[in-house]
Amino acid sequence: MGSCISIASSAEIHAAVAAPVDYARENVVQYQQDTSNKFRTVGSIFSHQGPKGLNQDSAILYQGYGNGNGNGMEDGDLCGVFDGHGSNGHFVSKLVRNRLPSLLLNQINASSNNTSPTYNNNSENFSNYWKEAFISAFKVMDKEVKLLENLDCSCSGTTAVVVLRQGENLIIANLGDSRAILATKTEDDGILPVQLTTDLKPGLPMEAERIRKCNGRVMALKEEAHIQRVWLPHQDSPGLAMSRAFGDFLLKNHGIIAIPDVSCHQLSPNDQFLVLATDGVWDVLTNEQVISIVSSAGNEEAAARAVVDASIAAWKKKFPNSKRDDSTVICLFLDKKTT
Repeated sequence: MGSCISIASSAEIHAAVAAPVDYARENVVQYQQDTSNKFRTVGSIFSHQGPKGLNQDSAILYQGYGNGNGNGMEDGDLCGVFDGHGSNGHFVSKLVRNRLPSLLLNQINASSNNTSPTYNNNSENFSNYWKEAFISAFKVMDKEVKLLENLDCSCSGTTAVVVLRQGENLIIANLGDSRAILATKTEDDGILPVQLTTDLKPGLPMEAERIRKCNGRVMALKEEAHIQRVWLPHQDSPGLAMSRAFGDFLLKNHGIIAIPDVSCHQLSPNDQFLVLATDGVWDVLTNEQVISIVSSAGNEEAAARAVVDASIAAWKKKFPNSKRDDSTVICLFLDKKTT
């Protein structure tokens, strides 16, 4: 079954964002700033635990992000999915989900003149501004994870893919192998996916080169030749299947980094919706299949669960003898708004 409902305490969210309005769950949290007499973008969010044990995925959909912070930042939407791994991965993914939004706002507030640049992502100034803000926030986040008392994160961590919508611009920050895609209409009224992130895995040449320069080893096990993993220089451990992550401090001197890949994308009238999901979805469903499922969902609020349900069914067919991964999805509809 999906994540059980529970109310997040102020300690859990670290005063990072406004009090939960729509709902707060153990693994997924949706926030909405006071938007009286305003419209908000329609979105849905859902997480499902695999049979391996605790659900290590977390996600956040924050509508009205940045509103009322006095920093010149226009009202926006912040989405993020976080896929934990290792014995304490579930703690790390939730901490990052709860803390990262406020760290990003701190970086924005600390920027020169306390204002953000002109909202035109074709400008180099715009791209550099957001790149610096996200990279700085991610670095601080990783330091906070490292300083946690009584929590060993030497071989535990989390991925992160975060998308901030500011007007007609998207700022995308990716750390690891979760993924964000954009669905856009074609001239013949079809719909196609635009992949906004690259799955940052050790098998990518640019990632493998960095890891090997730091004396980390990249290789696959014989029984899973399709999965490249990161190993210590002289030990067959820990075998991390991604090249960037929060935590995983045993490998931080061997090429694993917490610096996100940041990019900007300008929306067009043909863009329909965003989908963010952990790799439990992308391991079994293509980008095309996901946007088809979302497009044919009964309603926007049910879209995220429809994708998760489809991924569960696909796992049973594609990997009948392996334990299914946790699956978490956020859908944000760009042309749909409600009060």
